[in-house]
Amino acid sequence: MSNPNQLFLLADHIKLSLLERQRAISLNLEPNSQDGHISRSLESFRAGLENIAVERETLEDAGDTAALATLKQSEQSLQIQYDDLTSQFHGFPSTTPSSLSQPNDPSLAADFAHASVHPQRSSSLLKKSLRGHPGAAASSPKSVRFSDAPSAAAAEDPSRAALFPYRDDPIDAPTDQSQLDNQQIHTYHSEVLAAQDEQLDRLGVSIGRQRELSIQIGDELDSQVAMLDEVDGLVDQHQGRLDQARKSLGNVARKAKGNMQVTTIIVLIIILVLLIIILK
Repeated sequence: MSNPNQLFLLADHIKLSLLERQRAISLNLEPNSQDGHISRSLESFRAGLENIAVERETLEDAGDTAALATLKQSEQSLQIQYDDLTSQFHGFPSTTPSSLSQPNDPSLAADFAHASVHPQRSSSLLKKSLRGHPGAAASSPKSVRFSDAPSAAAAEDPSRAALFPYRDDPIDAPTDQSQLDNQQIHTYHSEVLAAQDEQLDRLGVSIGRQRELSIQIGDELDSQVAMLDEVDGLVDQHQGRLDQARKSLGNVARKAKGNMQVTTIIVLIIILVLLIIILK
């Protein structure tokens, strides 16, 4: 890809991908799903700059000053954008003002404005699922992780497959953009953005289902706690009855012991009287 116009459009594509990556970070999601695609795009960008450098040397040898001046200007602008995008992707400090939110093609301004928006939640469906929840606004953001290699049991379980229908890395290989014109690349990138929005919507639906499931589990736990409290009350009641019965048995035992002593004394007195009578 040595056409400067295609490289400018590729730069816009990388900018949009980086903006989507920043939006994923703002949603506390793992921003690794598009890293491989961005890395390959940057590699194509670098290769295109090398081709432009070769073409510039060819024009210098041919002495075409007009085309050479135009190519140098485009090469300088592309090199600045490449350095800035590489710094943005790898997190390096940039010495030049960032051009991440500035499209080369004015027709992409709406796409850049859409990608620059950082919502508070992953999708409108997620907002609806959390609406009315008293602790939704005050809850701290949670980190969401997905498995790249789901287990065989998870793959065979249709309910789990419906709950987790997405993966970290795209399954399909990226489209080769070297043979596409500007309009086709723009259409392709619009489809990528639409697919990402659809994934966010599906993520919102999944989180909503998990929330409903958590509420049901919480209700079941509350009912179990109520049953345990009731059983605990019955146990306390029967324990009180047992303590009362034990106390009554103790009183009876003490009374029986006292009566036994009186009976023994009476019997001894009778025996003594009989002995006195007999001995007389």
